[in-house]
Amino acid sequence: MHNEGAVTAITAKRLTLALIVAGVIGGAVGAIAVEHNNATAAAAAAATAPVAASPAPVAATPAPVAGNPVGVALPDFTQIVSHNGPAVVNVRVVGTTKVSQRQMPQFDEDDPFFEFFRRFQPQQPRGGGRGELVYGAGSGFIVSPDGVILTNAHVVRDADEVTVKLQDRREFRAKVLGSDPKTDVAVLKIDAKNLPVVPIGNTRNLQVGEWVLAIGSPYGLESSVTAGVVSAKGRSLPNDPVPFIQTDVAVNPGNSGGPLFNTRGEVVGINSQIYSQTGGYQGLSFAIPIDVAVRIKDQIVATGKVQHAKLGVVMQDVNQAFADSFKLESPDGALVANVERGGAADKAGLKAGDVIRKVNGQSIVASGDLSAIVSVAKPGDKLGLDVWRDGKIMHLNATLANATDKGDPIGRDTLASKDSGAKLGLSLRPLDPVERQQAGLPAGLVIEDAGGAAQAAGVQPGDVLLAVNGRPVTSVAQVRDVVGKSSKSVALLIQRGDEKIFIPVRIG
Repeated sequence: MHNEGAVTAITAKRLTLALIVAGVIGGAVGAIAVEHNNATAAAAAAATAPVAASPAPVAATPAPVAGNPVGVALPDFTQIVSHNGPAVVNVRVVGTTKVSQRQMPQFDEDDPFFEFFRRFQPQQPRGGGRGELVYGAGSGFIVSPDGVILTNAHVVRDADEVTVKLQDRREFRAKVLGSDPKTDVAVLKIDAKNLPVVPIGNTRNLQVGEWVLAIGSPYGLESSVTAGVVSAKGRSLPNDPVPFIQTDVAVNPGNSGGPLFNTRGEVVGINSQIYSQTGGYQGLSFAIPIDVAVRIKDQIVATGKVQHAKLGVVMQDVNQAFADSFKLESPDGALVANVERGGAADKAGLKAGDVIRKVNGQSIVASGDLSAIVSVAKPGDKLGLDVWRDGKIMHLNATLANATDKGDPIGRDTLASKDSGAKLGLSLRPLDPVERQQAGLPAGLVIEDAGGAAQAAGVQPGDVLLAVNGRPVTSVAQVRDVVGKSSKSVALLIQRGDEKIFIPVRIG
């Protein structure tokens, strides 16, 4: 069993975010964080009874502000805790892991996580090949009076036995109805009736700066309450499709799977991850939007499995340099860096260099906004796309595909471009036939050297230049023409290894 408390950790010297999935390992082992993205989901089970309607929420009331008539009153969460606390549960799991299959995560010896894992890695039993019991714990909440419970997928991953403990100290053996590692949502079922349930809210109505409340079992301390504010919405994290709610609520190992309430007493998220360089809370926590979780739950309860939608594009945020390059009035939208051949976006007519500004009438400010829309959609859903191309808006319609469908990673717009390099600081040469075949490109320009503005922007020797400002080009004259018409910056579509990325280069 993979212990609850996963870590997505990369060394500080690589300057990337350490995302610690909040969890705790029971017994004498102590707190531990283990990577949660690479595990296999728990086996799906048969569907259960329909979910009952949520009860009426209990709102928080402002506490009086003494001696400060113009101050902002703080919310009083006591009614929410009293009313909804009984529907929050403690989840304990037990599993067996073979010693030969267990591996310590690989970190450099100077990485702060190396000593953490060395100290807290459970001792392996003697006699290789024998199994060992591994314990884990987390939180969850009841969404149906007949015992349907939501928690995190990583809490119950590889579990042989799951026990749910209610606030009234009753304990039940739980069945895992289904689990979705992609969104980190799992659904449990216990054999009980007339249970208290939490009211379900709407993430769309949640505002940045709004007070929120978490109830869970950090470090095994059951029914613990912490509060804070929403610090961001639609937060995209590396290799994770979920548009997270970011808060400053203190979430620690053991809070995973617990509910995040708004001031109206409605659940708006499932606490899932924290940012940490130590394994404990450091001011940033991330919750799965309840809209996403409910969609996953409904599929699991109905069919025992989950289907995800896919548009089939690689996206980047639009910064000011890109806005200047594509002549946008503001740096808003999702820039299409690559289109999967044969995918939904390809069939809709999307091209690399397009900027998606609206989806079904909803404005797209950042690429995470588009991810959030796709994450709650189903295969077959239709999207109306307002796309900026060649200085004007055009409307396209896309029918989302199934995420399990295999597409060709080579996009449709892979015509290479050439550039004399004078204004960009590039030294270029055409791809030879062997290189074209290896790269899967009909043509292209190898960047032999990068200096000046291009080097400062991050262009590297060995990159292949494919397009400028979203326009595929096939000659030095074409690229020189595009660059000559750009006053502030140009967007270079680069192939680096197996990836295509846009790089903005300021030229003015």
